[in-house]
Amino acid sequence: MKKFTKVSAAALAATLSLSLAACGSSASTDAASTASADGVVYRTLDEIKADGTINIGVFSDKNPFGYVDENGEYQGYDIYFGNRLAEDLGVKVNYVSTEAANRIEYLQTGKVDVILANFTVTPERAEEVDFALPYMNVALGVVSPDSSVVTTLDNWNADDQMIVISGTTAETYLTQNYPDIPLQKYDSYATAKSALENGGVAWANDNTEVIAFAKQNPGYTVGIPSLGSQDTIAPAVSKGNETLLNAINDEIKALGEENFFHKDYEATLVDTYGTDYENSLVVEGGVTSAN
Repeated sequence: MKKFTKVSAAALAATLSLSLAACGSSASTDAASTASADGVVYRTLDEIKADGTINIGVFSDKNPFGYVDENGEYQGYDIYFGNRLAEDLGVKVNYVSTEAANRIEYLQTGKVDVILANFTVTPERAEEVDFALPYMNVALGVVSPDSSVVTTLDNWNADDQMIVISGTTAETYLTQNYPDIPLQKYDSYATAKSALENGGVAWANDNTEVIAFAKQNPGYTVGIPSLGSQDTIAPAVSKGNETLLNAINDEIKALGEENFFHKDYEATLVDTYGTDYENSLVVEGGVTSAN
Protein backbone atom coordinates (compact mmCIF):
# COMPACT_ATOMS: atom_id res chain seq x y z
CA MET A 1 0.00 0.00 0.00
CA LYS A 2 1.28 3.45 -0.90
CA LYS A 3 1.88 5.98 1.85
CA PHE A 4 0.51 9.47 1.39
CA THR A 5 2.15 12.58 2.81
CA LYS A 6 -0.18 14.88 4.71
CA VAL A 7 -0.25 18.49 3.61
CA SER A 8 -1.79 21.46 5.30
CA ALA A 9 -5.05 22.94 4.10
CA ALA A 10 -3.23 26.16 3.24
CA ALA A 11 -0.63 24.34 1.16
CA LEU A 12 -3.33 22.39 -0.65
CA ALA A 13 -5.30 25.55 -1.38
CA ALA A 14 -2.19 27.24 -2.72
CA THR A 15 -1.43 24.29 -4.96
CA LEU A 16 -4.97 24.23 -6.33
CA SER A 17 -4.89 27.97 -6.90
CA LEU A 18 -1.70 27.75 -8.94
CA SER A 19 -3.05 24.79 -10.88
CA LEU A 20 -6.26 26.59 -11.79
CA ALA A 21 -4.40 29.72 -12.79
CA ALA A 22 -2.20 27.68 -15.12
CA CYS A 23 -5.21 25.96 -16.68
CA GLY A 24 -6.89 29.29 -17.31
CA SER A 25 -3.97 30.65 -19.29
CA SER A 26 -4.68 28.59 -22.40
CA ALA A 27 -7.80 28.33 -24.54
CA SER A 28 -9.58 25.01 -24.92
CA THR A 29 -12.37 23.94 -27.25
CA ASP A 30 -13.69 21.76 -24.42
CA ALA A 31 -14.31 24.67 -22.06
CA ALA A 32 -17.28 26.97 -22.23
CA SER A 33 -16.67 30.51 -21.11
CA THR A 34 -20.11 31.91 -20.30
CA ALA A 35 -22.68 30.65 -17.81
CA SER A 36 -26.33 31.65 -17.75
CA ALA A 37 -28.34 32.21 -14.58
CA ASP A 38 -29.54 28.58 -14.60
CA GLY A 39 -26.03 27.18 -14.95
CA VAL A 40 -26.05 26.44 -18.69
CA VAL A 41 -22.61 27.07 -20.15
CA TYR A 42 -21.69 28.09 -23.68
CA ARG A 43 -19.15 29.91 -25.82
CA THR A 44 -20.18 33.13 -27.52
CA LEU A 45 -19.50 33.76 -31.20
CA ASP A 46 -16.46 35.88 -30.35
CA GLU A 47 -15.07 33.16 -28.10
CA ILE A 48 -15.52 30.55 -30.82
CA LYS A 49 -13.77 32.75 -33.37
CA ALA A 50 -10.95 33.49 -30.94
CA ASP A 51 -10.46 29.78 -30.39
CA GLY A 52 -10.61 29.08 -34.14
CA THR A 53 -12.77 25.95 -33.84
CA ILE A 54 -16.51 25.37 -33.57
CA ASN A 55 -17.74 22.16 -31.91
CA ILE A 56 -20.80 20.74 -33.66
CA GLY A 57 -22.80 17.80 -32.32
CA VAL A 58 -23.93 15.41 -35.07
CA PHE A 59 -25.05 11.82 -35.50
CA SER A 60 -22.45 9.30 -36.55
CA ASP A 61 -24.87 6.49 -37.46
CA LYS A 62 -27.80 8.18 -39.19
CA ASN A 63 -27.15 7.87 -42.91
CA PRO A 64 -27.80 10.00 -44.97
CA PHE A 65 -28.07 12.86 -42.45
CA GLY A 66 -25.04 12.34 -40.26
CA TYR A 67 -22.73 9.32 -40.41
CA VAL A 68 -19.11 8.22 -40.54
CA ASP A 69 -18.05 6.73 -43.88
CA GLU A 70 -15.61 3.90 -44.58
CA ASN A 71 -12.71 6.37 -44.42
CA GLY A 72 -13.68 7.62 -40.97
CA GLU A 73 -15.01 10.94 -42.32
CA TYR A 74 -18.30 12.54 -41.32
CA GLN A 75 -20.79 12.79 -44.18
CA GLY A 76 -24.46 13.65 -44.74
CA TYR A 77 -26.99 16.44 -45.05
CA ASP A 78 -26.21 17.94 -41.63
CA ILE A 79 -22.45 17.66 -42.22
CA TYR A 80 -22.68 19.43 -45.57
CA PHE A 81 -24.31 22.36 -43.78
CA GLY A 82 -21.91 22.20 -40.83
CA ASN A 83 -18.90 22.43 -43.13
CA ARG A 84 -20.29 25.53 -44.82
CA LEU A 85 -21.26 27.16 -41.52
CA ALA A 86 -17.74 26.75 -40.15
CA GLU A 87 -16.22 28.01 -43.39
CA ASP A 88 -18.34 31.16 -43.41
CA LEU A 89 -17.59 31.82 -39.74
CA GLY A 90 -13.90 31.53 -40.55
CA VAL A 91 -13.20 28.65 -38.16
CA LYS A 92 -12.37 24.96 -38.30
CA VAL A 93 -15.04 22.41 -37.44
CA ASN A 94 -14.79 19.69 -34.81
CA TYR A 95 -17.62 17.17 -35.09
CA VAL A 96 -18.74 15.52 -31.86
CA SER A 97 -20.76 12.32 -32.11
CA THR A 98 -23.99 12.46 -30.13
CA GLU A 99 -27.08 10.33 -29.64
CA ALA A 100 -30.65 11.57 -29.65
CA ALA A 101 -31.00 11.52 -25.87
CA ASN A 102 -27.76 13.48 -25.34
CA ARG A 103 -28.35 16.45 -27.63
CA ILE A 104 -29.70 18.87 -25.03
CA GLU A 105 -27.18 17.75 -22.40
CA TYR A 106 -24.26 18.30 -24.78
CA LEU A 107 -25.37 21.90 -25.31
CA GLN A 108 -26.10 22.67 -21.69
CA THR A 109 -22.75 21.33 -20.49
CA GLY A 110 -20.72 23.07 -23.19
CA LYS A 111 -19.55 19.88 -24.91
CA VAL A 112 -20.73 21.36 -28.20
CA ASP A 113 -21.54 24.85 -29.46
CA VAL A 114 -24.22 23.78 -31.94
CA ILE A 115 -26.38 20.72 -32.50
CA LEU A 116 -26.92 19.70 -36.13
CA ALA A 117 -28.25 16.23 -35.41
CA ASN A 118 -31.56 16.09 -37.27
CA PHE A 119 -33.08 17.97 -34.32
CA THR A 120 -36.87 18.37 -34.55
CA VAL A 121 -38.22 21.62 -33.10
CA THR A 122 -40.74 21.09 -30.30
CA PRO A 123 -42.15 23.46 -27.64
CA GLU A 124 -40.71 21.26 -24.87
CA ARG A 125 -37.20 21.34 -26.33
CA ALA A 126 -37.46 25.08 -26.99
CA GLU A 127 -37.72 25.56 -23.23
CA GLU A 128 -34.24 24.07 -22.81
CA VAL A 129 -32.37 25.19 -25.95
CA ASP A 130 -32.63 27.97 -28.49
CA PHE A 131 -33.55 26.86 -32.01
CA ALA A 132 -32.35 28.74 -35.07
CA LEU A 133 -34.34 28.97 -38.30
CA PRO A 134 -35.33 25.62 -39.84
CA TYR A 135 -33.63 24.00 -42.82
CA MET A 136 -35.82 20.92 -43.29
CA ASN A 137 -39.38 19.64 -42.90
CA VAL A 138 -40.17 16.39 -41.10
CA ALA A 139 -43.01 14.28 -39.71
CA LEU A 140 -43.10 10.91 -37.99
CA GLY A 141 -43.46 7.61 -39.82
CA VAL A 142 -43.68 3.89 -39.11
CA VAL A 143 -41.82 1.14 -41.00
CA SER A 144 -42.53 -2.57 -40.64
CA PRO A 145 -41.75 -5.89 -42.38
CA ASP A 146 -43.56 -6.66 -45.65
CA SER A 147 -44.94 -9.81 -44.02
CA SER A 148 -47.06 -7.73 -41.65
CA VAL A 149 -47.25 -4.09 -42.68
CA VAL A 150 -48.49 -1.71 -39.97
CA THR A 151 -50.82 0.88 -41.54
CA THR A 152 -52.56 2.17 -38.42
CA LEU A 153 -51.93 2.35 -34.68
CA ASP A 154 -55.58 2.22 -33.73
CA ASN A 155 -55.79 -1.57 -33.47
CA TRP A 156 -52.36 -2.24 -31.99
CA ASN A 157 -51.75 -5.68 -30.48
CA ALA A 158 -51.03 -5.13 -26.78
CA ASP A 159 -48.45 -7.95 -26.85
CA ASP A 160 -46.32 -6.21 -29.49
CA GLN A 161 -43.72 -3.52 -28.87
CA MET A 162 -43.00 -0.45 -31.00
CA ILE A 163 -39.31 0.24 -31.52
CA VAL A 164 -38.29 3.82 -30.75
CA ILE A 165 -35.10 5.70 -29.95
CA SER A 166 -34.89 7.36 -26.56
CA GLY A 167 -35.05 11.14 -26.66
CA THR A 168 -36.80 11.37 -30.04
CA THR A 169 -40.09 12.99 -30.95
CA ALA A 170 -41.43 9.52 -31.79
CA GLU A 171 -41.01 8.43 -28.18
CA THR A 172 -42.72 11.58 -26.90
CA TYR A 173 -45.58 11.40 -29.42
CA LEU A 174 -46.38 7.76 -28.74
CA THR A 175 -46.15 8.19 -24.97
CA GLN A 176 -48.61 11.08 -25.07
CA ASN A 177 -51.00 9.86 -27.78
CA TYR A 178 -50.78 6.06 -27.61
CA PRO A 179 -49.89 5.27 -23.98
CA ASP A 180 -51.12 1.67 -24.34
CA ILE A 181 -48.51 0.81 -26.98
CA PRO A 182 -45.48 -0.78 -25.27
CA LEU A 183 -42.25 0.88 -26.35
CA GLN A 184 -39.01 -0.98 -27.05
CA LYS A 185 -36.42 1.76 -26.47
CA TYR A 186 -32.88 1.99 -27.80
CA ASP A 187 -30.17 4.63 -27.47
CA SER A 188 -28.88 4.65 -31.04
CA TYR A 189 -30.14 4.39 -34.60
CA ALA A 190 -27.91 1.39 -35.24
CA THR A 191 -29.42 -0.64 -32.40
CA ALA A 192 -32.98 0.33 -33.35
CA LYS A 193 -32.40 -0.81 -36.94
CA SER A 194 -30.89 -4.08 -35.73
CA ALA A 195 -33.91 -4.68 -33.50
CA LEU A 196 -36.26 -4.29 -36.46
CA GLU A 197 -34.13 -6.57 -38.62
CA ASN A 198 -34.07 -9.19 -35.86
CA GLY A 199 -37.82 -9.68 -35.68
CA GLY A 200 -39.15 -6.32 -34.53
CA VAL A 201 -42.82 -5.58 -35.25
CA ALA A 202 -42.39 -1.93 -36.29
CA TRP A 203 -40.16 1.11 -35.84
CA ALA A 204 -41.46 4.66 -35.36
CA ASN A 205 -39.13 7.54 -36.10
CA ASP A 206 -38.76 10.58 -38.36
CA ASN A 207 -40.43 9.74 -41.66
CA THR A 208 -37.25 10.70 -43.50
CA GLU A 209 -35.38 8.01 -41.55
CA VAL A 210 -37.90 5.20 -41.99
CA ILE A 211 -38.37 5.99 -45.70
CA ALA A 212 -34.61 5.80 -46.15
CA PHE A 213 -34.48 2.51 -44.26
CA ALA A 214 -37.20 0.93 -46.42
CA LYS A 215 -35.54 2.10 -49.64
CA GLN A 216 -32.17 0.72 -48.58
CA ASN A 217 -33.48 -2.55 -47.13
CA PRO A 218 -35.78 -4.73 -49.28
CA GLY A 219 -38.50 -6.44 -47.30
CA TYR A 220 -39.77 -3.42 -45.40
CA THR A 221 -42.59 -0.95 -46.06
CA VAL A 222 -43.45 2.44 -44.61
CA GLY A 223 -47.09 1.71 -43.91
CA ILE A 224 -47.57 5.02 -42.07
CA PRO A 225 -45.60 7.73 -43.94
CA SER A 226 -46.94 10.64 -41.87
CA LEU A 227 -47.89 10.46 -38.21
CA GLY A 228 -48.73 13.42 -36.01
CA SER A 229 -47.98 17.00 -36.96
CA GLN A 230 -45.67 18.38 -39.62
CA ASP A 231 -42.55 19.70 -37.92
CA THR A 232 -39.20 21.21 -38.83
CA ILE A 233 -35.54 20.41 -38.31
CA ALA A 234 -33.32 23.25 -37.09
CA PRO A 235 -29.91 23.95 -35.52
CA ALA A 236 -29.89 24.41 -31.75
CA VAL A 237 -27.61 26.36 -29.41
CA SER A 238 -27.49 26.74 -25.65
CA LYS A 239 -30.26 28.78 -24.10
CA GLY A 240 -29.24 32.45 -24.09
CA ASN A 241 -26.37 32.18 -26.59
CA GLU A 242 -27.75 35.03 -28.67
CA THR A 243 -24.59 35.95 -30.60
CA LEU A 244 -24.18 32.46 -32.01
CA LEU A 245 -27.92 32.09 -32.61
CA ASN A 246 -28.03 35.35 -34.58
CA ALA A 247 -25.01 34.34 -36.64
CA ILE A 248 -26.63 31.02 -37.58
CA ASN A 249 -29.92 32.70 -38.48
CA ASP A 250 -28.07 35.20 -40.68
CA GLU A 251 -26.21 32.32 -42.31
CA ILE A 252 -29.38 30.38 -43.08
CA LYS A 253 -31.00 33.47 -44.61
CA ALA A 254 -27.94 34.16 -46.76
CA LEU A 255 -27.66 30.54 -47.89
CA GLY A 256 -31.31 30.65 -48.96
CA GLU A 257 -30.41 33.22 -51.60
CA GLU A 258 -28.20 30.65 -53.34
CA ASN A 259 -30.58 27.68 -52.84
CA PHE A 260 -27.90 26.07 -50.70
CA PHE A 261 -30.10 23.44 -49.05
CA HIS A 262 -31.39 22.23 -52.40
CA LYS A 263 -27.75 21.73 -53.38
CA ASP A 264 -27.21 19.99 -50.06
CA TYR A 265 -30.15 17.66 -50.78
CA GLU A 266 -28.87 16.88 -54.26
CA ALA A 267 -25.40 16.14 -52.92
CA THR A 268 -26.41 13.99 -49.95
CA LEU A 269 -30.07 12.87 -50.07
CA VAL A 270 -31.11 12.43 -53.71
CA ASP A 271 -29.61 8.94 -53.95
CA THR A 272 -31.83 7.88 -51.06
CA TYR A 273 -35.06 9.75 -51.73
CA GLY A 274 -34.89 10.73 -55.40
CA THR A 275 -36.12 14.09 -56.64
CA ASP A 276 -39.78 13.59 -55.69
CA TYR A 277 -39.21 14.52 -52.04
CA GLU A 278 -36.84 17.44 -52.60
CA ASN A 279 -39.25 20.36 -52.53
CA SER A 280 -41.35 18.92 -49.70
CA LEU A 281 -38.34 18.26 -47.44
CA VAL A 282 -36.05 21.21 -48.12
CA VAL A 283 -36.52 24.55 -46.37
CA GLU A 284 -34.61 27.51 -47.85
CA GLY A 285 -33.83 30.71 -45.99
CA GLY A 286 -35.63 29.48 -42.89
CA VAL A 287 -39.02 30.10 -44.52
CA THR A 288 -41.68 27.38 -44.30
CA SER A 289 -45.29 27.37 -45.47
CA ALA A 290 -46.28 28.01 -41.85
CA ASN A 291 -44.29 31.27 -41.91
